Amino acid sequence: EVQLVESGGGLVQAGGSLRLSCAASGFTFDDYAIGWFRQAPGKEREGVSCMRMSDNSTYYADSVKGRFTISSDNAKNTVYLQMSSLKPDDTAVYYCAASRDHPCSWYRDWYSYWGQGTQVTVSS
Repeated sequence: EVQLVESGGGLVQAGGSLRLSCAASGFTFDDYAIGWFRQAPGKEREGVSCMRMSDNSTYYADSVKGRFTISSDNAKNTVYLQMSSLKPDDTAVYYCAASRDHPCSWYRDWYSYWGQGTQVTVSS
């Protein structure tokens, strides 16, 4: 059974940091791209960052470039999202998702598996 489990969300003040984790199981990590998405109340789910596990190439949305860093521990089948210099606009539910046989993309339909999400709240 394929599972993605996010953790690490919470409440943080503006300017602070959080590290999200996405623990994957039930599939071969190297065959996938792992994306982080977020959805704020009343807004569309948007792509934040992505890593293609075959070559560890990384991608970032313009809104988070220079502040967020995606990384992985392949031995643990876990992808991380280190978030720094957080802003109130970063407040959202953050999801990780897995896409097989596609490059990194913000196209949600390419992602077959999704986690349940973890809430990140940034106070001003």
